[in-house]
Parts: sequence; structure tokens; C-alpha cells
Amino acid sequence: MTRHPSPGPPGRPLGIVDVARAAGVSTGTVSYVLNQPDRVAARTRRHVLAVIERLGYVRRDSARQLRAGHSRILALLVHDMGNPFYAALARGAERAARAAGLGVMVCNSAQSPAEEAHYLALFAEQRVRGVLVTPSGPGREALRAFRRHGIPYVVVDSVTAGDEGCAVGVDDVAGGALAVRHLLAGGHGDLAYVSGPPHLRQVRDRRAGAHQALAEAGLPPSVLRELATERLDVAGGRDAGARLLGLARRPTAVFCANDLLALGVLQALYTAGVKVPDDIRIVGYDDIEFAAAATVPLTSVHQPARTLGSLAANLLLNEGDPSHEHQHLSLAPRLAVRESSSPTRVR
Repeated sequence: MTRHPSPGPPGRPLGIVDVARAAGVSTGTVSYVLNQPDRVAARTRRHVLAVIERLGYVRRDSARQLRAGHSRILALLVHDMGNPFYAALARGAERAARAAGLGVMVCNSAQSPAEEAHYLALFAEQRVRGVLVTPSGPGREALRAFRRHGIPYVVVDSVTAGDEGCAVGVDDVAGGALAVRHLLAGGHGDLAYVSGPPHLRQVRDRRAGAHQALAEAGLPPSVLRELATERLDVAGGRDAGARLLGLARRPTAVFCANDLLALGVLQALYTAGVKVPDDIRIVGYDDIEFAAAATVPLTSVHQPARTLGSLAANLLLNEGDPSHEHQHLSLAPRLAVRESSSPTRVR
């Protein structure tokens, strides 16, 4: 039976010294295998790598990160990873980061400015390579404070003229207008907007787009009754649906600030025996995967989530290029029309 040298005392993390002892080589040779493999003979390199695999050694990058001034991790801070839209956005960012040899750490702000500030402080402490962030604060104070750390960031899923760095998103004003124009074209002049926390720019911009469509049609803003929610999730949608059912005069069409709200409204109406789209028509926002698979397939304003994540990550990776210029990329939304807003299935 072949005996291998002991890797080290139990309970202590394996280090480069343990690998060298087990492989019968110097620590310098192991370091070359890990960092400059071309300087080591192929046979020795294979032997050391086999020992590394057998021992389960994982290189600790803390010292190297300290010397470089940053880590090999990008941070992604979004409102809610429970929302499939942000999960798809994260996959797009992860693909771009992986191609550059980096990883992505994902965190949730829970739509809270205080949580956003907490995580930004943590990212600065950990010296992440860069940050992708969907802001929660109305004035983006936390992001402005974060700039002093010298860590690049890109705003994702929200673009405003005041953004100081790069930003990528879909034109939410145009998206809100698309949704309400569609409902008005169906003959609906009594509408509701199921919104979310008022400090979120996406909520405000989608409302602004809805009002823009009403103005184009010569209708006053009062035509759109708002049902606010504390969170942009299915539970918030169910609550809004219950309030909608309690109105003395129900609207004939509903525009929701995102698809999770729309699915919650749809559940509440279905439970109460209200038919969609015959009695009430619904339009959501984001066009998540579940939208098309709902009991009544959901009409939704489409956002290319993976593309947004990939574009944002690539802009962030280019921040170190001396020729890099900050860009604000605002993509045009489109409407995916399905049964929830049309009596006839749209194929």
C-alpha cells in the first residue's frame, strides 16, 4: 500500500507548505505550478496537480487580493432574487464574469435603502472588483457615498440622466406607455395601476409612462386608479387584487408594475370567480418565464433580463480600460401580448 505524507495537523486549513510536503517538492515549485505553470516541467506539474486534487487543497487568495487591492469577485445587489427577472439578470452577469475568470456574489437589498447602504459598505470592506447594483434609494445617496472607495459600479435595471457612472436598463416610461396604450386600444377607459414602494424609480417611471399614454388619448390622470403595495411580489399582488374586488366600481383593466404583482392579482380574481380577460384584463411587466405559463397566459412588457446582466457586467469589466467612457444604455421595451388582455389567444 502506498503511503502519503500527512498533509498537516487536523483542523488546520491546508496550505502551500502541506502540498509541497506531500508532493516532495519545494514550496516555490508549488507556487510556480499555481501561478506560472509554464516554468515547471510537465511531469512535475502533473504530479503536483495530482497531489493538490488528492488533498483537496483550495488556494486562498486573500494575500494576493491584498497586494492587488481588489478581489476576483463582482458583487450584484438587486431588489429581490426571489423575482425570476433578477435571477435571469444574474445569470447574464455570471456568464460575462465567468468568461473573464471572475465570480459573482449576489445579495438582496429587499427594496430597502438601508439594506443597500449596508451591502455597499460590505462590498467596500471586501474590496470586490466591482459592483452591479439596482438602486433602492430615491436619491442614490448610498451610491454617491460608495464612490469614495474607488470601486467601479454599474447601475442595472434603471437609467437616469443623473447617473455618474455606467447604467443599463429598459426605458420604463416607454414600457408603461406601451402597456396602457394596449389596454386603451382594447376599449378600456377605466384602469387601475397596481404599483409598489414609491421610492423605487421603476415604479414611478412605469406610472409616468401610463399617464403619458392617457394624455396622448386625451384622458385625465384620474382615469388610472392606483393600488399601492409595500412589496413587488405575489403576496402584494393578491392583497391588491382583494382591494380591487372590494371597489364599488371595478376597473375593467389592470396594469401591474411587475409580473409577480400581476400573478397575485390574477390569483385573487380567479379565486373570486372573476374571469380574465372577459371581466378584467391584466398586463404585467418584465415578461418572466412564468408569465406565459400562468393559468391565463399573462400579457407583459418584455425586458431582456439576461442581456441586461451581460451588458452591465461587460461595462463593469471595461472600467479599468484607460479609453473607457461611461455609457447609459437604455433598451427599448416590447409588449408580449397573451390571453390576459385579449379574448383571443395570441400565438
